[in-house]
Amino acid sequence: MDTISRENNSLLPMGGVIIGAVALIIGGYAAISLSKVNRTLAQQADKVAKIDDIASQVASASAASDKAARDITTLQNSTQAAVNQLGTELATVDEKLKHIEESHVAKAAKGAKGGESVVAGPGEYIVKGGDTGAKIARANGCTISELTAVNPGVSWSHLKVGEKIKLPEKK
Repeated sequence: MDTISRENNSLLPMGGVIIGAVALIIGGYAAISLSKVNRTLAQQADKVAKIDDIASQVASASAASDKAARDITTLQNSTQAAVNQLGTELATVDEKLKHIEESHVAKAAKGAKGGESVVAGPGEYIVKGGDTGAKIARANGCTISELTAVNPGVSWSHLKVGEKIKLPEKK
């Protein structure tokens, strides 16, 4: 017998062919699976890029928010400084206005006789701007009814600056 015989009943070559076919099938499946994994990775890479973009936008928005907060604080401080300055200016204007009123009252108190000032004699009072009968009475230690008794023709609701009022005698 020959060592190489044509009639070899061994299943070994057939097993090799079967194993090779199974390996080709597994390799093909692996290639298809790898292709799917690559597509999934590409999709995930897009999503990661979008997430990175969103993170960048959030950081930018946070920086803008911080800047806006600083701007608001600066605006509050400058507004407070402006209000303080306005208060000072209003106080100055108020003082000037009082001075003008006092000057006007002094001019109104001058009599019609050649510009002479009206002077209160003993027991008299010269009406100033803002005076009322009650205010005059209080300032001179009497009541409004006592003032009315000695000044019967005076209209207490229509006092004129510079008008002379008689004061009641003190008891």
